[in-house]
Amino acid sequence: MNRMLRISVTCTFVIGCGANNAAVDATNASDSTGSGSGSGSGEFSFFVTSYAGLQRLSGSTMGFGGDLRLGETGPGAGLRGADKICATLAEASLPGSGAKTWHAFLSVSDDGTGHQVDAIDRIGNGPWRDRIGRQLAPALADLSGTRPANGDSTIKDNFPNEDGVPNHNPDGSGNVDNHDMLTGSNASGRLYAANATCLDWTAATGNQTTEGKPRVGHSWPRFSGGGGGGAGGMDDWKSALTESGCAPGVNLIETGPPDPNSNTVGSGGGYGGFYCFAVTP
Repeated sequence: MNRMLRISVTCTFVIGCGANNAAVDATNASDSTGSGSGSGSGEFSFFVTSYAGLQRLSGSTMGFGGDLRLGETGPGAGLRGADKICATLAEASLPGSGAKTWHAFLSVSDDGTGHQVDAIDRIGNGPWRDRIGRQLAPALADLSGTRPANGDSTIKDNFPNEDGVPNHNPDGSGNVDNHDMLTGSNASGRLYAANATCLDWTAATGNQTTEGKPRVGHSWPRFSGGGGGGAGGMDDWKSALTESGCAPGVNLIETGPPDPNSNTVGSGGGYGGFYCFAVTP
């Protein structure tokens, strides 16, 4: 089976994971033990963008790829659009939460005013909790390691999506290979390289020469050593490896590292998802 056919089959496999099923799972998950308070609502301040959510907002089974503008135009449109995606998904999951200031965990070389922006500086000081109140981390220093520290152990190695569902198994049908999350960042949460951000999250043609290749972190860890290309490792949530390109694309079947013959954001196991944090929880 050639790769394009396999990716198409993969997308069909997951399309059934809608927000309604996810919300049911999140409700059931609220009984889990850990550091979470269980209150969820007012403290909702972190999630991984779900594949279902990105399909819905992009209008495509392939998602956005590296172009996250969502209708925004002009300088800095990539970051503004990504932030809008975060707020929109938060509001859809928990009405009222979209009024918070949500920022995507993304670095850029130029924010529209000629200044570099590092993802780690965009997210506030914490604490951050998921949709159902489980704590990801209490403070910024607790996010500095390869995995978050001093939070709820049940989500440390399987970050939840906007509905509070651990994203490794988003629809309850079994684990899928979906952990590559766009960051453009190194292991310190700062810009990895100018060519690691899909032209600051505005490009998705897949032209690797002009757009580069996006750096991604892992929302759940691989635990198998180096991540390729320097900073970070396969268990690092901020910087694990460099994906194949900026074109939209989905691969949820374990096939190893990013495909050298591909030019998509998801060839190594993902769909172009990213992390969202509320600046003031």
